Amino acid sequence: QVQLVESGGGVVQPGGSLRLSCVGDSRFPFSTMGWYRQAPGKQRELVASMTFDTRTNYADSVKGRFTISRNKARNTVYLQMNSLKPEDTAMYYCNVRIWRRPDDYWGQGTQVTVSS
Repeated sequence: QVQLVESGGGVVQPGGSLRLSCVGDSRFPFSTMGWYRQAPGKQRELVASMTFDTRTNYADSVKGRFTISRNKARNTVYLQMNSLKPEDTAMYYCNVRIWRRPDDYWGQGTQVTVSS
């Protein structure tokens, strides 16, 4: 059974920062990693992604503010979010693929709210 545990969400003021974590099981190492978000009434969007060789991609809306990273030994992916804006408010989900497995896996989601 593959489980991902997300944490790090919360309520912050505009301009604040949060660091999201997505922890997997060391028996199932990640091959590709991504963070998605979805706000009510909006489409789910890919915020950031990373391949096994650490190539990264970011949505234009977060480029320069968000950073995806990983701790390979801990099989954990992070999303550092700086200069947060109200429009960043959403439920954030990690999504990963695992070596030698055809499926992808989702975390349970963590809420990020940016409000004054």
